[in-house]
Amino acid sequence: MAAELVEAKNMVMSFRVSDLQMLLGFVGRSKSGLKHELVTRALQLVQFDCSPEVFKKIKELYETRYAKKSSEVAQPQPPQHRSPEALSIHSSYDRGSTVARTSISTTNIDYPALYGKYLNGLGRLPPKVAKPEVRLVKLPFYTTLDELLKPTELVPQNNEKLQESPCIFALTPRQVELIRNSRELQPGVKSVQVVLRICYTDTSSPQEDQYPPNIAVKVNHSYCSVPGYYPSNKPGVEPKRPCRPINLTHLMYLSAATNRITVTWGNYGKSYSVGLYLVRQMTSAELLQRLKTIGIKHPELCKALVKEKLRLDPDSEIATTGVRVSLICPLVKMRLSVPCRAETCAHLQCFDAVFYLQMNEKKPTWMCPVCDKPAPYDQLIIDGLLSKILTECEDADEIEYLVDGSWCPIRAEKERSCSPQCPILVLGSSDVNGLLPTPNGNGENGKATADVVDLTLDSSSSEEEEEEDEEDDDDDEGPQPKRRCSYEKGLVSAC
Repeated sequence: MAAELVEAKNMVMSFRVSDLQMLLGFVGRSKSGLKHELVTRALQLVQFDCSPEVFKKIKELYETRYAKKSSEVAQPQPPQHRSPEALSIHSSYDRGSTVARTSISTTNIDYPALYGKYLNGLGRLPPKVAKPEVRLVKLPFYTTLDELLKPTELVPQNNEKLQESPCIFALTPRQVELIRNSRELQPGVKSVQVVLRICYTDTSSPQEDQYPPNIAVKVNHSYCSVPGYYPSNKPGVEPKRPCRPINLTHLMYLSAATNRITVTWGNYGKSYSVGLYLVRQMTSAELLQRLKTIGIKHPELCKALVKEKLRLDPDSEIATTGVRVSLICPLVKMRLSVPCRAETCAHLQCFDAVFYLQMNEKKPTWMCPVCDKPAPYDQLIIDGLLSKILTECEDADEIEYLVDGSWCPIRAEKERSCSPQCPILVLGSSDVNGLLPTPNGNGENGKATADVVDLTLDSSSSEEEEEEDEEDDDDDEGPQPKRRCSYEKGLVSAC
């Protein structure tokens, strides 16, 4: 192994700038800088992370270079007119490309591999066809700072169901400083993170995060925790898994050393792509502050929207003269503090932005709690008119918008009068048969007397007395036929 390291270092020392850039691009390291910086970076790669793939690539570049040099001496090629861009990209491969090579490099060179289009077994792009790239949806709670690895397809290497795809990359000093100097969201969790995102390989539209089956992520020598499944309380319903970015920062080398990430996944027919990003994780309080800064809709615009909603439609047979809006948040049943709704929603009812952002921070769904339609963060607005109403109307929980855009509070109805509005059945009265008293009876001053239900009497004692009387009658006269109930059929309203 030591001999191979010495041989690899000697070959790297003989590389030109283009060769060094191709080697560093192959492993995902930065290709910018002067030649001595590139040499130092390549030697560090050989010293600390010279995998068989890296050694093979170094040897291939070395043999390719000297094969070209010998071919140029044997058969010089006439100069060709090329664009400066083509010369800068393909200068080390075009010259002598048609000349026979040595036995080691007789195989066709994979141009995408040499230009860093794929990393150690991850997906390969066609050499000349511009393939549409996979795009991931923007996440409100993550601000992308750098793209470490573009979404790259996971390509199975064999027919096994369980596949492994390794990736090697290194952080730049600037990226390391960003991570180290970032604040902590919670103990051990930095706000600036390196995250892994996985989605379906679909170029038609931006893709949401989606994990493949049997996923496992290994960073250097340790496995990274992946979000588990949400428990399902409904019978017959499979538990769902929250697919979100996987934080790799706490397992990475925050230095110039290379990091090795291995994604284990189940190959069951669907195609997936992975990407690595340096992001800054936001909190719900930060998103709320941003929404208050750029997302408040002017009260006059909200008033115009109310008028538009209540405008008379000549094709409609029903004329709407007003619409009621609750000042209670449908999420937490509390009074609104920051009235918010999506611009795509057709209703005027708002929900509280504070609780909506907090709930999506824990479990991102971004669905409107009023109409159950998508309400993404970039479509949210704060209703300026309803915010003003909340400060002016503190003694009502509901308001009504009128046709002219004005509003009026709807207060709770006053408590009913203590005097009963209908006759009440008297319990424990002197009436043996229990019939209702006649409602036409007049009390004092010629007013109808209200019947009162006396609930303080002990009904059990009267029942016992009646039972004793019945027993005495039974002893004297013998068994009596059952007495028909003298109550009228049907129920009598007591309210």
